[in-house]
Amino acid sequence: MLIAGSYLVPEASPIRSLEAVDRDGVRVSVGRGSAYDLFLSRSPKHATLVRAPTSAEAVTAFARDGLAVAAGVEQPLAAYAAVHPEVRLLPGHFMEIPQAMGLPVGRPAGVAYLADFVAWAKRDGLVRRGLEASGQDPGLAAP
Repeated sequence: MLIAGSYLVPEASPIRSLEAVDRDGVRVSVGRGSAYDLFLSRSPKHATLVRAPTSAEAVTAFARDGLAVAAGVEQPLAAYAAVHPEVRLLPGHFMEIPQAMGLPVGRPAGVAYLADFVAWAKRDGLVRRGLEASGQDPGLAAP
């Protein structure tokens, strides 16, 4: 599956696209040390990152401190937006993190079994059903 990185902005914000976030004067709240922090530390050239102790606290800081953008995992940001009409998610994802399964080196039978299992789980709908059952977007299933 893929874990998507999204941006949350105030409803009245003039920022309407992912590209519009990387502007001088735009402050982006992000959880310190998160995958999104690491990605955004290399990516934007003009926006300023404001690091909160955790990803959850990044949303709190965004709201409390009047920051322009909160960055993080799409699902928690969407859940926040669902109960806070004063904010909205920007369309699209600024990054995607593919999830994987692995085994120790030197276990070819295990690798073959795991590859077959993952292919079956996706083909059978197990991954999609698991995502739906946990309240996640089934579109997060990797192709």
